Amino acid sequence: MTGAHPRPVAREALAWVSAHRDRFRLDDAALAVDGEVNRSWKPLGELAQVCSTVTARTPRHDPLHACASDLLDFAWRETGRGELFGRVQGLEPFATYPLEVYAAFASAGLRHPGYEASAAVVARTRGWRSTEQYPTRRLGVLGAERRGGIPPHEPVTRALERTWLGALPEPWTFERAAGYAVTHVVFHLTDWGRAPEGVPPRLTDYLLHWLPPWLDTCLEARMWDLGCELLAVAASLPRPPEPEPLAEAWERVTGARRPSGAIPEEGGAYGTGDEFADCYHSTLMAAFAAALTLARPAHDGAPHRAAPSLTAVPDGYGGRGALG
Repeated sequence: MTGAHPRPVAREALAWVSAHRDRFRLDDAALAVDGEVNRSWKPLGELAQVCSTVTARTPRHDPLHACASDLLDFAWRETGRGELFGRVQGLEPFATYPLEVYAAFASAGLRHPGYEASAAVVARTRGWRSTEQYPTRRLGVLGAERRGGIPPHEPVTRALERTWLGALPEPWTFERAAGYAVTHVVFHLTDWGRAPEGVPPRLTDYLLHWLPPWLDTCLEARMWDLGCELLAVAASLPRPPEPEPLAEAWERVTGARRPSGAIPEEGGAYGTGDEFADCYHSTLMAAFAAALTLARPAHDGAPHRAAPSLTAVPDGYGGRGALG
């Protein structure tokens, strides 16, 4: 890859996130019945998921690994090392977001056996299995079940067929909502970038053809958050797209950075005036995409390390997702 390189993007993004870690802390509202989950558990879960993947896809001697590991430990302590998940489940027994957030930690080996046991009891109920969800969210819940030690309640292939991407739709019907659905289907199928073989061949071929123009369209519109997610998808496929469009995309993402190292979700340098609110998710996604890109053989990251994918689970086990 010529021109802009993803390593400085990853380094500065993680440094910015580390400097703003206090904004990810859980407060009393996280355990309130009417608390705003999108302002408490969701950001913390996104932090945990990105850092879990970065630590898995970088060697221990890499400074990116050390920074991500430190942030992951911080996020785990915020949950009381898993104790808070049981308390949240007691307040909302059939809510899926506690398990989805917990799964990000479990994938990094941070587990709480007591919570897993109680979550498994709930997951066996008809109420849990019949919860109405968007297809992409259902795919994420199945992945969270697997990572949390619970047999998935539905075949992954069945859930995948109901998603926008699973239908191989006309490419010109791609728009913002479809874009986030595409990225999250791939994240769930690949265990958040750890198992590229989880993407079926027909989806791989479709994405290799259409991902570059979609990415170009998003970045031309300065949709940096979705653009970074699409770059993460490109780095998660069994085979990468052609290098030229990706090099151009990294040039644009590099140019979108603020002097602080943060990247706004959309547009230029100014938003609501709260840099954290404007930038935290897109900056996390930039670090995520960069780490996955560096882990490809053509870069100086760690070699691919296989991880169990959603599609490897036997069928007999029967706007953005919760973490994205």
